[in-house]
Amino acid sequence: MTDPTLLFHAIILGIVEGLTEFLPVSSTGHLILIGQLLDFNDDKGKVFEIAIQFAAILAVVWEYRVRLFHTLASMTSEPISQRLVINLAVAFLPAAVLGFLFLKQIKAHLFNPIVVASAFIVGGVLILWAERRQHTVHAESVDDMTWRDALKVGFAQALSMIPGTSRSGATIIGGLFFGLSRRAATEFSFFLAIPTMFAATLYDVYKHRDLFSMNDIGLFAVGGAVSFISAFFAVRGLIRFISRHDFTVFAWYRIAFGVLVLISAQMGWVDWGNH
Repeated sequence: MTDPTLLFHAIILGIVEGLTEFLPVSSTGHLILIGQLLDFNDDKGKVFEIAIQFAAILAVVWEYRVRLFHTLASMTSEPISQRLVINLAVAFLPAAVLGFLFLKQIKAHLFNPIVVASAFIVGGVLILWAERRQHTVHAESVDDMTWRDALKVGFAQALSMIPGTSRSGATIIGGLFFGLSRRAATEFSFFLAIPTMFAATLYDVYKHRDLFSMNDIGLFAVGGAVSFISAFFAVRGLIRFISRHDFTVFAWYRIAFGVLVLISAQMGWVDWGNH
């Protein structure tokens, strides 16, 4: 029987992953902080993060299931479906190639408080800049995007390999800088998360395969279910939010969180390395 304390930790971390994975605030930074506070940053905690991340991806797949299934069914016959598939493939490549070449070095040298905090703060400043500059939108929806737009967003996503940057933050704000509307940038970020996070999850499963245990199925199931539900509401909530607001609130949150990272590291509250 699973330890009730571990189940409680699973619920908390599932909520954190689900709520932060698709918002421009860096789920990794939040999981490190909460995992440290819960004393759940050991090997089991790292494998658990794989499970709840996978559940968060499934929430996006479920939310956009009609569009995704239609795209797959019609990608040999409908130009719009073909364009979306090509755009996702193009946008996926930069992070895939750069991750293959440099991920080990990034994890070895960039997971430290200064880098994490700097990424949070710089990301916040960039969001403020993106929202206060004059917007010139040439792609109101995902269907209006060209492969060049997708490639630019793909290179923006590659920046998220720097810890604290946020994959969704890099793609959404990158999209705004490159002429996408808020809705187009946000929805393309959701779609791009599917191949990107599936690939990352498969890699992590292979890398940590020796750490998986049948005894942890209950823990993973609880955390995964909570992550799925939280991510589902986060995705829907963000789409509704941007129909009435901009991303400024996330900018100030990132800056405040970056300061928190520095303080927590200086006081020795959180170990921001080796994650």
